[in-house]
This record gives sequence, structure tokens and C-alpha cells, in this order.
Amino acid sequence: MWCFLASARLRRIINDFPQLNIVHHAFALAPEPESISSMFGNAKEGKEEIMGHWAAAASQPDGEAINVALMRSRSFPYPYSMPGLLACKAAEMQGGMPAHWDMFDRVQKAHAVEARNITDSAVLKDCAAEIGLDVARWEADFASPEAKQAVQDDLREAQQLGVNAVPTLIFNQRWVLPGAVPESTLRQIIEKLLEGREPTAR
Repeated sequence: MWCFLASARLRRIINDFPQLNIVHHAFALAPEPESISSMFGNAKEGKEEIMGHWAAAASQPDGEAINVALMRSRSFPYPYSMPGLLACKAAEMQGGMPAHWDMFDRVQKAHAVEARNITDSAVLKDCAAEIGLDVARWEADFASPEAKQAVQDDLREAQQLGVNAVPTLIFNQRWVLPGAVPESTLRQIIEKLLEGREPTAR
């Protein structure tokens, strides 16, 4: 849910620093259907714990649209991450990094604002159509071994880098900043890097 906030902040920042090259990679705390039960003991308790994180995110700048009550009312199991990751990779295969980011934002909106089941391929297909992708091509890429391999490659790289939080930003393939930090902090780091100075993030 914190990725929802981070993306909005990065969208504004890229408008002010168009020289930045933002590359999105897949990572998940709950990649598989059983992940939430494994993490929290059972799916019901897991969802309730996650709803607490939603409420915290909703209280922050850029989180006002997050609909905690609506997701809490949904009867489907809390969505795991892999379908959404594959959806973004399939978008990237068609339209590069801009399409990946657009798909990510649309899926996040479906999840956090509309409280839709983003493990449902029909929901993801709707998202692909709404951002203007060739849906037939997207469906083929979504189901392809290439998309799955691309996600697995990203997950492996994240493990090697010690990433264990979402979101995590990595600057210049060197400085790692976990969490949805304030926009002012991101801007300070970027300004220092552009000036050739070291940021405070490790």
C-alpha cells in the first residue's frame, strides 16, 4: 500500500527532474496465494493486520483515496502479488517502462481505491484496456514464460540486494532507501545526487 503513495510522489518529482531515469522492478512480500497465511497465521488475521497498514497509509499525504472500509468489506481473499507483477511485466513487454508504470498505477488504483480483486485476470485485463494497451497482446504476454521469468529475475535481484520492504528505492544502483519516505526527502536525495554529492541514504 505504501507503493501507492511512493508512486504519486515520484510522478511529481519526475516532472521537475526530467533527466531522471526511473526503472521499475518487481518485488513482493506476499508473492503466492499461501503467503499471507504463512506470514500471519491465517488469511483472516493477515487481512486484518494489512488493513491496519492501509489505515496508516490512508492517513498520509497522497493516501486520501485509499478505501480501507471497502476492502475490509470484500469477501474475496486478500490479493497476493504475483498476478499484479506479471500484469506490469506484460505491459512493459509491450510499451516499455512507461507502460509498466501506467499499469502499476492502474492496478494500485483498482486495489487500493476501488477494492477490486487484482488476482482476477479479468480485473487486470480491464486495467490493461484502460491504459490503452493492445489487450490481446497483453493477455498473451501476461501468460507467457517470458513475463514469469522477468518477474523471477527481479525477485532474485532484490534478494541479492537485501530488499525486504515495499517500496524500496535504489539510487544509482548504490544507495538503498526503503519505505514510503516524504517527498521532501526524495527531492533532497535527488538534488544531492545531481550535484555530485552523496545522499544520506545508504
